[in-house]
Amino acid sequence: MKTKSFFSFTGSLVVAALFCLASSTLFAGDTTKAIATLHPTQGSNVGGTVTFTQSGDEVKVVADITGLTPGKHGFHIHEFGDCSDPKGASAGGHFNPGGHQHGAPDATERHAGDLGNIEADASGKAHLEITDKMMKLAGSDSIVGHAVIVHEKADDLKTQPTGDAGGRLACGVIGVAKP
Repeated sequence: MKTKSFFSFTGSLVVAALFCLASSTLFAGDTTKAIATLHPTQGSNVGGTVTFTQSGDEVKVVADITGLTPGKHGFHIHEFGDCSDPKGASAGGHFNPGGHQHGAPDATERHAGDLGNIEADASGKAHLEITDKMMKLAGSDSIVGHAVIVHEKADDLKTQPTGDAGGRLACGVIGVAKP
């Protein structure tokens, strides 16, 4: 009976090891597409989606957002993938793995999370398409698991550390998307 138990236990270990190996192989590949679904913070009606698609050494960002007041709104990736606070404060500050100064999306010195502004039309809708060479979807500086925040005011692209963009209107965690 001890022999049967030993083989049963050993077989279970082998199956568990194979499962772990298969799982790590499945997720070992680089992420090529990510998505954030934006949900309104307390007192806001702002929502939408933001997709991130890796193409060579660039990431294409496409955002469609509704419920905004007309004009420009700060648009950033924040350090934590946590939108649990009613006002979005649990997402922390801007995602800044390199320790850089805040700046415009085309600046050589900026946070990895600095996406500048998104501009809403008279109906409160905003669409943005940009490509970025600083953003990563894989590796230690990956944006996956962090949060996208839409702010109430325009980012002035210079004030440290957040561009004086005001409160948070929407928050969404960036997750791996189906390629």
